[in-house]
Amino acid sequence: MGMMINSDQSDDDVIGTINTTPLVDIMLVLLIIFLITVPVVTHTIPVKLPEEKNTPYATTPQNIQLSVNKTGDIFWNEQHVANKETLLARLQVEAQKRPQPEVHIRGDQLTHYEAIDQVISTTQQAGIGKIAFVTTPPSSP
Repeated sequence: MGMMINSDQSDDDVIGTINTTPLVDIMLVLLIIFLITVPVVTHTIPVKLPEEKNTPYATTPQNIQLSVNKTGDIFWNEQHVANKETLLARLQVEAQKRPQPEVHIRGDQLTHYEAIDQVISTTQQAGIGKIAFVTTPPSSP
């Protein structure tokens, strides 16, 4: 018959501490996975994207305002231009100035594209280097 010595300590006692070894193992595996996959995810083709800038419209005396209404009539600083040849002659005079003036084209929403295209091609034919379009900014919601 056996005897029990030190009966107050048995092998069936509950361990009151948390075993953190599996937790540390899982965290190390996740760390290694992230270290391997992050450089693959961030690898892209280097492209320099254009920067958008919103400059306020400023009317200066040297700018030429060309307006085209919905019927295709052309106006130079609010004065009617009779035909394309007159417009070309006036633009050629302006193209000789240094610095060259900017041409700002204002087209009605209902204007046919051909009328705007005629103004653009006439401006380019005259030798003006800078053409801009004037639009209305969108309304705030």
